[in-house]
This record gives sequence, structure tokens and C-alpha cells, in this order.
Amino acid sequence: MKIEIIKTQQPMEKPTSERLGFGQHFTDHMFLMDYKRDIGWHNARIVPFGPLEMHPAATVLHYGSEIFEGLKAYRTKEGKVQLFRADENMKRLNRSAERLCLPTIPVEDSLEALQAFVDLERDWVPEADGTSLYLRPFMFGNDPFLGVHTILNATFVIIASPSGAYYKEGIAPTKIMIESEDVRAVRGGTGYAKCGGNYAASARAQERAEQKGYTQVMWLDGVERKYIEEVGTSNVLFKIGGKIVTPELNGSILSGITRLSAIQILRDKGYEVIERPITVDELKAAIQDGSLEEAWACGTAAVVSPIGVIGFEGDDYTINNNEIGPVTQWLYDSLTGIQWGRLEDKHGWIREV
Repeated sequence: MKIEIIKTQQPMEKPTSERLGFGQHFTDHMFLMDYKRDIGWHNARIVPFGPLEMHPAATVLHYGSEIFEGLKAYRTKEGKVQLFRADENMKRLNRSAERLCLPTIPVEDSLEALQAFVDLERDWVPEADGTSLYLRPFMFGNDPFLGVHTILNATFVIIASPSGAYYKEGIAPTKIMIESEDVRAVRGGTGYAKCGGNYAASARAQERAEQKGYTQVMWLDGVERKYIEEVGTSNVLFKIGGKIVTPELNGSILSGITRLSAIQILRDKGYEVIERPITVDELKAAIQDGSLEEAWACGTAAVVSPIGVIGFEGDDYTINNNEIGPVTQWLYDSLTGIQWGRLEDKHGWIREV
């Protein structure tokens, strides 16, 4: 794929590792590529970072035709820059595109674009322990007329943000509130797609949770309101009676790349990992009888985030004395060890830039 590169004439100052936060700073450039139904994807280019021009009637503004991905570039202690399972992100982007009737991109083309972009911005990949360059590929429909219709024009973009920890607590246990009023998604809807509408639908419950002192929301299913699905920005796993249990993918739960990887290395270690429905009553009972030993969320941004307290209908339930469990810590160390090149990549997940 031919990619035109126009370098910025005004490079931005790079923030220190202490100032990174998450998603607050952006690199010098962005990748853009256009789609027209009659000619396909074309005009691939890397240009200086800046505002996007958009028609006021653009499809995305009125009908939510937007999808996105999230992954990271890591710098090893030897100074190499590498990606973790980027092919899985690009495959998921296409699954999301298919659900929202946006055009798909050949995986080899989106990977080529990603690598060319990261290579140009490699000086933005931070070096401090625990930091990374967060990558945000996204796509939106931009037909310049109103009316619900098949997408004829779309834009694919990649931007990047040097980032530190997602949660201010870092690897410390978080407080999660089970949401019993709003629902995030239902089977047959867009729950398995990574699209902005899913997150917009979660905003009200997230605001309520934060007002009550919780970090995130844990969602129940949208029909019976009793099955655990996922946390606001992550999938969720539990260690119950020595076994790892996680909600099965049923069409309303996002298929997380970190979840997929966690299940693989847990099984490699000999843990029995069970994907099945989990009711909130089962979870409460397991906390009360002590069989729920650990709980954690996992996703690209936070990697692994231990859950110390679960709130439900006004009551708080403490897990593992609100401390990080040994499996949670081991899983975090294992995943980040592979991502930052400290541990052997036995599955071919790493792609060097």
C-alpha cells in the first residue's frame, strides 16, 4: 500500500513521564485514509496532527456510524518498539465495521498503516516503566447528506497518545458498582462491536457510580438483569473455588484482546478457565462463603485491574481483604512482561516495528 508522508514543521514538546496520564497528550502526526463505494480505500497518508474537516450532515454526527480500536506500542529495555496482538485488533475492527455497515479494511493493509505510523512516531513511545504509546484507530461514515442509508463514504484514522496508568489507583484494587437500572447492550445489538454508541449508553451509570465513590460500573445482561457481563472499559474474570470463571461471549459482550490473551496464559499455567453465565446472586454467595478468592478486570488500557470491592444495591462486598490476589498479580506481571519484552513470547503475539 502506498502511504504518502507529510511531516510536521512544528513538532510538539513531549511530556515527561510524570505528566502522561491517559489520553491527554497526542503525537505530531495522524494517519488518514478515505473510502468511496465506487473506488474502495484510497489516499492513504500520514499528515500533521490536527482537526478533521467534516460536513455538518456527516453520517457519523447524526446516526452514530463510528467504530474504534485501542492498542499500545511498547518500548523494551533494549530500545525496540513493539506491538501486542495488533492483528487481533484489526480483525475486531472489521467485525465492528460489518455490524455497523461500515467498509472493512484488509487486515494486512491496516497493519501496514499501523506499523508505518508507529515507525514515524517511534520517538513518542515513552521509556519509563509502565508507560506506553496508546494507539487509537477509528473509522466513521461521512456521507454529506441526511437520511439513514448505506454508507458510501468513510474515513479511517489512527492517532496516538503517550500514556501512563489508566486508573489513578494503578495496580491497586478498585471499587466497582454493579449497575441494576441502565443496560449497556443486548444480544442482537452492538454489544460485541467496539463502537461509540455502547460507551455513550454507559455514561449515565458511570456518572452515578463515580458520585458514589466507585471507579467503574459492572454491567448486568439487558434482558433478565441478573447475569454479569463486563466492566465499563474491560472484561471481568473471577477466581472461584480455585477455578477461573468469566462470562461467556454471547453477542452483547466485547471480545477483549486482553481477555483472550489472559485465558490463554492462564490455561498454559494449568488453571481451569470456564466461560459461562454468572449470576449476580452466585457472585454474592461466593463472596459471602469465601469461595470467591479474587476478581479482576482486564483490557488494553489498564491491562489487569484487581477488584477489591463490589457494590450492589447499597451494599459493599469486599474481595480478598481488598488486596491484590496472587493470580491477579501473576497475570499482570505475565502480560506486561510479554508486552514490554521482559518475558518470552511463546505464542507469536509480538510484532516489532
